[in-house]
Amino acid sequence: MPLPEYASEFIAQVDFADGSLVDALAAHASKRTGLPLRRADFKHEQLAPHLLMNLRVVDEHGRQLGESRRLGELKASLGAQARSAFQALAALRVAPAEAVAPAPSAPQARSSASQPLPTVVESTSARYTAWTFGDLPELLEVKKGGQTLIGYPAVIDKGPHVEIEVFDEPDAAATKHRAGLRRLVALQIRDALKSVEKNLAGEVQRLAVAYLPLGTVEELRAQIIEVALDRAFLAEPLPADATSFVRRVDEGRGRLTLIAQEVTRLAGAVLADLAAAQKKLRDARAPKDVGDDVAAQLERLVPRRFVAETPWERLAHLPRYLKAIAMRLDKLRADPARDASRLAELRPLEQRYLRKLAERRGARDARLDEFRWWIEELRVGLFAQELKTPQPVSAKRLDKIWAQAFA
Repeated sequence: MPLPEYASEFIAQVDFADGSLVDALAAHASKRTGLPLRRADFKHEQLAPHLLMNLRVVDEHGRQLGESRRLGELKASLGAQARSAFQALAALRVAPAEAVAPAPSAPQARSSASQPLPTVVESTSARYTAWTFGDLPELLEVKKGGQTLIGYPAVIDKGPHVEIEVFDEPDAAATKHRAGLRRLVALQIRDALKSVEKNLAGEVQRLAVAYLPLGTVEELRAQIIEVALDRAFLAEPLPADATSFVRRVDEGRGRLTLIAQEVTRLAGAVLADLAAAQKKLRDARAPKDVGDDVAAQLERLVPRRFVAETPWERLAHLPRYLKAIAMRLDKLRADPARDASRLAELRPLEQRYLRKLAERRGARDARLDEFRWWIEELRVGLFAQELKTPQPVSAKRLDKIWAQAFA
């Protein structure tokens, strides 16, 4: 205080081209006052609307498409329209390698900003069943109305073939691209894939009854094949040209069967422990808060597409998490007060995670994903210590992890 003088001082001393305004303000005010201020201490939602930047979205002719002081509102209302417009603009058939030079890798791109990126050269989509479209650049320039936009090309799964599309967001492109490459691999190894599916048929059919509450045997089989293809052929870095793609296909053929068997075995272990935990829950006659908590946890751990959507390194831990649920329910009747105390310790952390997850509105956040698995480890530590955790875990430690990631 007084605020006007402090604001003038802050503006004079801070470089506004360097980093986040909130981070700069926290650092400056901390130095000025001696108080340990953090990003989380600044509550954007408490600002009066007139103190927020007014954002307008316009088209290439300057016509206003939307206006708001909340970026999230504009993304929600215009995001789908923007993606569709970008897709229409950037629809292309990637020219042969000699016609469009591939973009530099990400580190090279950052170190040689003056080097031009490849541009969209053709607006005709095409269908491919093999890698016959030349090198695939990481980035493309898309020119429209005097503006240059950066696009992220991806191979897109279209069932009997693949196509090339360009996205305006790298995360969306990466997700689609992996699925497209998986389809392209499958198109190259049709006979081998049929043989693998035939070999797995009996075991997958045996798992069908356990999977029935979640989906069909066809869905389970498709997920197992999806994960097996990923692990056999699509390790990072992904192939970016025909030569590396063909090499990757040749290298993966020999290990596909064993990997598919491993995935099937792990899926069976998860389904067996899921059935055991569900039976324990039915028989336990648990208080409503415990029953709701366990049911929600089971739903998060083993959704319909758990085989394909659970990261591989975490899929192997699902049986332990499910066993921990069964052990918790076994202990509940003997000491319900203990369970209530542990649940009260867990809930603030989980609610904090769920609120942040809702704020993300489906957008992926690696830090949030990691914290979700820390919560599962904490559940093991609180309710089933006998099963051990890979690392020491406690509510206090998760508080620190949260502060480091999101404060």
